Amino acid sequence: MKVEFSNKKALLSLAIGGFGIGLTEFVIMGILPNVANSLGITIPEAGHFISAYALGVVVGAPLLTSFSHKLSPNRMLLSLMVWFTIFNTLSAFATNYNMLLVMRFLSGLPHGAFFGVGAVIAGKLAKEGKSAQAIATMFSGLTIANVIGVPIGTYLGNQYHWSASFLMVGVVGVCTLASIFYWMPQFKKEEKQPLNEDNKGLKNPELWGLIALTTIGTGGFFAWYSYIAPLLTDVALFSDNVVSYAMIIAGLGMFVGNFLGAKMANIFTPLRSVMISLLAMAVVLIVNAFLASNGILALALTFIIGLIAFSISTPIQMAIINTAKGAEMLGSSMNQSAFNMGNAMGAYLAGLPIAYGYSVTSSSLVGASLAFSGSLIAISILVYRKQKLKKISEPSVCTET
Repeated sequence: MKVEFSNKKALLSLAIGGFGIGLTEFVIMGILPNVANSLGITIPEAGHFISAYALGVVVGAPLLTSFSHKLSPNRMLLSLMVWFTIFNTLSAFATNYNMLLVMRFLSGLPHGAFFGVGAVIAGKLAKEGKSAQAIATMFSGLTIANVIGVPIGTYLGNQYHWSASFLMVGVVGVCTLASIFYWMPQFKKEEKQPLNEDNKGLKNPELWGLIALTTIGTGGFFAWYSYIAPLLTDVALFSDNVVSYAMIIAGLGMFVGNFLGAKMANIFTPLRSVMISLLAMAVVLIVNAFLASNGILALALTFIIGLIAFSISTPIQMAIINTAKGAEMLGSSMNQSAFNMGNAMGAYLAGLPIAYGYSVTSSSLVGASLAFSGSLIAISILVYRKQKLKKISEPSVCTET
């Protein structure tokens, strides 16, 4: 019983870290106008701070995770969170565009590695058959950040000064450091695998199929989420202040969906669970494109889309870990890079029809196309697995020459 309670505290420390990461990733969107005014730049220029963080995640995930064999998991997590805390705190003291741009890039570097290493550790902390719930607990911190942390951080940044939002992130970082140091049980440093064994998982074509699935499939969610504000104000005709409440509704959906995904992974297997969620997302986004003008339905669909989107997080992370044998932490962290590539790709592609004069509802149709494409990749991987198993099970036929 004591060990079980200790493991729950260890999972909580990972969730606190996830809360801090979710806070810094999304709070910038709510304080963007204030940041732009303070630094004397345009809002599109301030948007570069979002892109810089995402680029940091993409670069940092494989780069920093490559050090996982040199440090114990405990030291690795602590080192990543020290980096995270320092550069998010320094962001609060940025006095110009270039300085904040660099700080945002450096702040994003440990994001993917923390979730990548954390997902593997969460699986080790879980009881047998409970890995999905353990990983979902870690990701719950990110979803709670969208429900509670981002609204509070946005309020502080707008009410006082945008720097207060990043100071809040720094405080969460310190809390994460303390909780990992005191609550995380000691894990031994993993022995370095032979080079060919270490890279065996990375050579698996299934792994790269899953990375493509994450990038394209979750891009469907970000195609919708990136334009949620104009969708609600220009199509559903809500006032601007309703958008912040809609973000909380989406966050509640993400929170529920995170644990729903863990249940689905146990019932259907991780990859089948992802396929089902992506198909459901494609259907709901099409419905959203045609019904978003109805305010009540638009808010209801906001909850549903958030739920479906985050029902993918835990299953796809489990599928990656199961596939990247010998390189679980690296594969897991690379999946976080894929999420952020999906973020950038979804926002860009959804913006194209809007730029050509189409309604903002077109972003939902672009999202549906990406989600459906992701489901096709999932189906292809399942067929590939079935063919591979069939080939292995078939007896070899010897022919005389």
